[in-house]
Amino acid sequence: MEYVDFMDLFDLYDYMLWIKALHVVGVILWMVGLFYLPRLYRYHAREQAGSSASETFKVMERRLLRAIMNPALGIVLVTGLLLWGQFLLDGWFHIKLLMVAGMLVAHGVYARWRKNFEADRNTHSAVFYRVWGEVPTLMMLVIVTVVIVKPTF
Repeated sequence: MEYVDFMDLFDLYDYMLWIKALHVVGVILWMVGLFYLPRLYRYHAREQAGSSASETFKVMERRLLRAIMNPALGIVLVTGLLLWGQFLLDGWFHIKLLMVAGMLVAHGVYARWRKNFEADRNTHSAVFYRVWGEVPTLMMLVIVTVVIVKPTF
């Protein structure tokens, strides 16, 4: 019979708690960016291209995306991959993954719009960005619900 050191099991459990905590922090930071970047676009769309305000918004948008959103997304993806094996067969988890995929698409679209603003080629209205700003909110509501409730299908 092989000797099992139960302290090793607790160490693994503690490790997973740290990964979960880092995942939640990454999600919060990423979601802040997904909520705030379209708001910046909304205000930016009201400004004249090349104006002082427009140039300020360009800096804010670039810093938000590169310094907060992209690193947070990296943390979310790495920690999420470390955690996902235990839920892979659960139906609620597939819904979560679908919503995360949607938020990844939103992140990419927001990054493309930032490049358009950077080049003074924005073609959308402030209302357009206001509507798009609600998309991550709806996906987050679905994710939080299925992660907490864990409905069976």
